[in-house]
Amino acid sequence: MEKALWYLIAGTRGGANRARIIRLLSEQPRNANQLAEKLDVEYNTVRHHLETLVEHNVVEAGGSDYGELYFLTDQFRQHESTFERITENLDENQ
Repeated sequence: MEKALWYLIAGTRGGANRARIIRLLSEQPRNANQLAEKLDVEYNTVRHHLETLVEHNVVEAGGSDYGELYFLTDQFRQHESTFERITENLDENQ
């Protein structure tokens, strides 16, 4: 999981938006539309990032297709300190 988080957050162009999505989901589960509105990002962009995060077992979907909610996985929660360390490093380098 640590390698995946470094890749997803620090190693790719979309890392900042993925970090913002993770932070919002740590507050409460949300659907893609809610995330897009809160982040002021296009819905399709949020969907792309969510698919990537699901693929790497950072988030999981629950509920029906319409209004499907996204949650942080238990596996991510076990490595949340790694996420914090990565984002701290990014904030210092910007």
